[in-house]
Amino acid sequence: MPLILRGVVMLLLAFTAMRPVEVRAQRAPARSASVVLHADRPGATIDRHIFGQFAEHLGRGIEEGVWVGEHSPIPNVRGFRNDVIAALRNLHVPVVRWPGGCFADEYHWRDGIGPRAARPVTLNTNWGGVPETNAFGTHEFLDFAELIGADAYINGNLGTGSAHEMAEWLQYMTSDRPTSLTAERARNGHPQPWKIAYFAVGNEAWGCGGNMTPDHYVDLYRQDANFLKAPEGARPIMVASGGNDNDTSWTTALVAKVSRDMGAISFHYYTIPGERWRSKGPATGFGEDQWMSTLAHTLRMEDYIAQNSLVMDKYDPAKKIAFAVDEWGTWYDPEPGREPGFLYQQNTLRDAVVAALNFNIFQHHADRVRLANIAQMVNVLQAMILTKGSQMILTPTYHVFKMFEPFQDATYLPADLDVPQYTLGTASLPAISLSAARTASGIAVALVNVDPNAAAKVSVSISGANPAQVSGTLLTAAAMDARNTFEAPDAVHPVAFTAASIKGGVLSLTLPAKSIVVVNLR
Repeated sequence: MPLILRGVVMLLLAFTAMRPVEVRAQRAPARSASVVLHADRPGATIDRHIFGQFAEHLGRGIEEGVWVGEHSPIPNVRGFRNDVIAALRNLHVPVVRWPGGCFADEYHWRDGIGPRAARPVTLNTNWGGVPETNAFGTHEFLDFAELIGADAYINGNLGTGSAHEMAEWLQYMTSDRPTSLTAERARNGHPQPWKIAYFAVGNEAWGCGGNMTPDHYVDLYRQDANFLKAPEGARPIMVASGGNDNDTSWTTALVAKVSRDMGAISFHYYTIPGERWRSKGPATGFGEDQWMSTLAHTLRMEDYIAQNSLVMDKYDPAKKIAFAVDEWGTWYDPEPGREPGFLYQQNTLRDAVVAALNFNIFQHHADRVRLANIAQMVNVLQAMILTKGSQMILTPTYHVFKMFEPFQDATYLPADLDVPQYTLGTASLPAISLSAARTASGIAVALVNVDPNAAAKVSVSISGANPAQVSGTLLTAAAMDARNTFEAPDAVHPVAFTAASIKGGVLSLTLPAKSIVVVNLR
């Protein structure tokens, strides 16, 4: 069993009832944990693309969130919000997935090119049944990716599209030859080809992407990927639509039957407080029972990745195929008074803890997980940014992404943990989560104390290195559902972490309750 899940006894059946529990004051004495960090046993590179984002045509994720148009009174550059662009550039977003999601399998790329006034207005049948103006299309997305310094991940339309449509789209974007498609691209304002990092053949083929069986999708993938061509050296990594939750049948079918043209298999898992999608629980105002159940459920990610990795190792022991967690994050009940199909939700300290736990899990599996995309970037689900007219706020999740920046393209370092349990009733899980890496400037260590009531004293013995300096950043708050609002945009923000010292190869820290800490050792 993975270290991060060691000691998990069981989950309360009462979690599904979502009964409110009073928040307990932080009155428990600090408990102790010990770690041995093996700096002399470097592992895989932590691909920067595991810190990727996702921008779907959903609610106010694109329009109003990223795109306001050139004539908007909101300050913008070529129609993109200046404040959002600046915030995302500061985050060093490595890759963005677009246009979906479920939207991708009903998206026809030709609707989104050419003069905007001449583009058709279509219907977004997946998310709210609202008109889609197609003002934000291929050129806009790739311009946006360049503006924030991110690689592009394009999701092709397998559901209502065709191999021909996807092949022409790929040629339109990547070809450097004088064809009618590249001439059209030039007329539309971009003579030079773009670099596309990833291209997915469909999305959630088991669900909104077609309700297919694994074998049926495998046949379609093998056929369609064969026609998706790009110039030598410019071919994107091809992503196959994989499974979700604890279903490994999609991974099994793909790795057993696809022998080429597949660089990654996608996987989706959303964290909800309960076990039922129809009653997921609120984004704010929750009790400690939902704090516990949310964190316990997000830790399932470790086992799901491990189960799929075992399948992949059987057919791909060299680990040439990546496991791409290209949709993950929290999903709560719609906020009262809002369009349910727009999936807008507040973002609290709980979401920040969920993000940090998942980053630690992805880094534990850096040899296989080389792409991940949180859902989603702005105004949708576990967003980095929320906007309201001309106002913008950064969420606690945004701050966690910033704190983990040193881990991008760092080298994973294994660790052995002996940690106390966080217990509520009969449910229990490890109180401390940790990941570490060798960076360009030293060693980075990320720690999460999931206990909302008790601090933790952690001793980290470092084998194979003897750093002499420590600095760090802390994210915590008084309440489990602390959040930033348009009235108080900086209520939850990182601060310098001073409760750490290092001597004789031993790092000593005191982690506050419900906190995330990233320290850098030199």
